[in-house]
Amino acid sequence: MLRRIDLTGTDADLRRVLPRARVDVQAALDAVTPIVDGVAARGYTAVREATLRFDGVDVPDPRVPARVLHDALDGLDPAVRAALTESIRRARIVHEAQRRETVDVQVVPGGTVTERWVPVSRVGLYVPGGLAVYPSSVVMNVVPAQVAGVSSIAVCSPPQKEFAGLPHPAILAACELLGVEEVYAVGGAQSIALLAYGDSPLGIEPVDLVTGPGNIYVVAAKRLLRGVIGIDAEAGPTEIAVLADSTADPVHVAADLISQAEHDPLAASVLVTDSVALADAVDVEIERQVGLTKHVERITAALTGEQSATVLVRDVDQGLAVVDAYAAEHLEVITADPRAIAERVHNAGCIFVGPHAPVSLGDYCAGSNHVLPTGCTARHASGLSVQSFLKGVHLVEYTHEALVEVAPHVLALAAAEDLPAHGAAVAARLP
Repeated sequence: MLRRIDLTGTDADLRRVLPRARVDVQAALDAVTPIVDGVAARGYTAVREATLRFDGVDVPDPRVPARVLHDALDGLDPAVRAALTESIRRARIVHEAQRRETVDVQVVPGGTVTERWVPVSRVGLYVPGGLAVYPSSVVMNVVPAQVAGVSSIAVCSPPQKEFAGLPHPAILAACELLGVEEVYAVGGAQSIALLAYGDSPLGIEPVDLVTGPGNIYVVAAKRLLRGVIGIDAEAGPTEIAVLADSTADPVHVAADLISQAEHDPLAASVLVTDSVALADAVDVEIERQVGLTKHVERITAALTGEQSATVLVRDVDQGLAVVDAYAAEHLEVITADPRAIAERVHNAGCIFVGPHAPVSLGDYCAGSNHVLPTGCTARHASGLSVQSFLKGVHLVEYTHEALVEVAPHVLALAAAEDLPAHGAAVAARLP
């Protein structure tokens, strides 16, 4: 059963009392810094050494041959292929609607600012391959990049001993299905460094941006290399919060909490409710359902960890305050009027509304993106989207007359900031 935090009689500082996993990125930074420095200095030679050390396989050439990609798709279970195809179709529908248009603004007669949206030239997409296999993450990273118009995409995924040092065949099949031809059998911090620095002898060009979730060492490498490359986010362990009242079905709530606990022993499963009866029933259901799952040990560790709990609140209004403070990666709202409640939430990566929209739907086939902000960052960050792969560039055009008209203001501000050369650059153009 989930431990309980009773907030019904208090208005405590929610950020301090809500459950969180402890993730020490600094310790991971100390571990990955030599790896990243090695790749910067010695290229793929250092990557190969790290791969042998951490993955237990020697990969002389990390590029996955086109034939292997083709064979992986040919050998994919037809049901899985159909599911991936549908996931791609739905994701494209949603992400196509996110396209940004060029905007021309006339500020004054003769003075215009145009905002163009330009795709990042080259991106590296990381697909994990640790406790689970994520072909769905290939879809979630590749589709928005392709819709944005990114012309060069490289995918990295860890090599697997059981597949002769190649990434998992399902990941390769998803790449082939999406038309991604550049795939590397490299994982961990060394893959982020390889994407950032490239390797000239192997013809691996550096990327401009890296996206995709990974373990704490991947997160640490992304933090360390930020500036050399752009990154989407520092993704931590997955989270689900369920805001539910007495109308919620405890069978559904328990199943959804368990589904996220399945990812990782550090995964967070949090129930926020004003119904003690529901909390009790969910505990009973968790006890029953966990024993029926495959990954009992992993799920039990997550559900009994300090990051998971049932939070009892006075009413739904206090529950809203709790979930806003928690800022979950995934938030389910299962209440009497779920849409109205969901529209009052400010902080969440993705909100799943009502009893028939479980997080698992969003993981695969809702059409939404499952690469989402974790660890409170939903307070200020968004999930992966087409926008993640675009840059807004302003084009400023002024006629001579428009410049003359605004010049006194520019000169005044340049003088106020003690930057006379700024003013002189405008004055040189005046009559």
